[in-house]
Amino acid sequence: MVEIKKYLPLFKLRICSLITFSAIVGLIGAQTGSLSAGKVFFLAVATMLASSSASAFNHYFDSDIDSIMKRTKKRPLPSGVAGSKYVLAVALLFFALSLLVSLKALNYMVALHLALGALVYAVVYTAWLKRRSWTNIIIGGLAGSFAVLAGGASATPEFCLPPVLLAIVMFFWTPSHFWSFAIYHKEEYEKAGVPMLPVVVGDNRTALYILINTILLVASSLVPFFMGYNGWIYFLTALAAGGYFVAWNIRLVRNPSRDVAWKNFKISMMYLGALFTSVIVEAALRPFM
Repeated sequence: MVEIKKYLPLFKLRICSLITFSAIVGLIGAQTGSLSAGKVFFLAVATMLASSSASAFNHYFDSDIDSIMKRTKKRPLPSGVAGSKYVLAVALLFFALSLLVSLKALNYMVALHLALGALVYAVVYTAWLKRRSWTNIIIGGLAGSFAVLAGGASATPEFCLPPVLLAIVMFFWTPSHFWSFAIYHKEEYEKAGVPMLPVVVGDNRTALYILINTILLVASSLVPFFMGYNGWIYFLTALAAGGYFVAWNIRLVRNPSRDVAWKNFKISMMYLGALFTSVIVEAALRPFM
């Protein structure tokens, strides 16, 4: 058990759990009939495997800069707990298992979206953009959006608009979430030579960009209601949680300190959790409404 615990950080289980939750919300958003427990289970397994694969590859590729930053230097590779060949092998194995589960238990569109999500995070974000451009997290954020689309595809492999709208919400959420985190860890990213937005443009401008992005996020979150795909529970949650998030973004613009940035980071997770939970609540109450 102790040995297993040492390897668990490879898979970034909190992030993978959030990605998996997002995929399930995509399924619920697209489902028109009764929900299959088996479908939810296999979607969760396939998504966890795909996101864990991408996370392991991220550890493999970033081991050099992880050894520089205080936040990451105790990860399995920099600390010497795991070897690079082992981590790469696990990443490839989990990726293959994700595709196998998707194809056997769900359908080819789920496999495609999960594969694209993992490849965007592992290759486009980690290997290509992270060390080259401040736009890294904007494009890398598509990984989470693909998880939502995979959930929608597990309900129906044909084009379905509700999960697409939720995927757009996920896309806008990621920069507001991660740029707040990047302000808090700016000095470490600067030390490692990673061009996160605060390193490139400073905390003040980053805070302004977060606010602008969050306004777009909240606006995008209202579209499913106005198009008739979600009801009043979702709408009121989107307004209340979105307004609270924007209010904290304004605080960050006025005071772009590490403490306020960290609060924004935490609130961003609360926002997404509340919004996506409202989709589940509405689906559960739909037969009684």
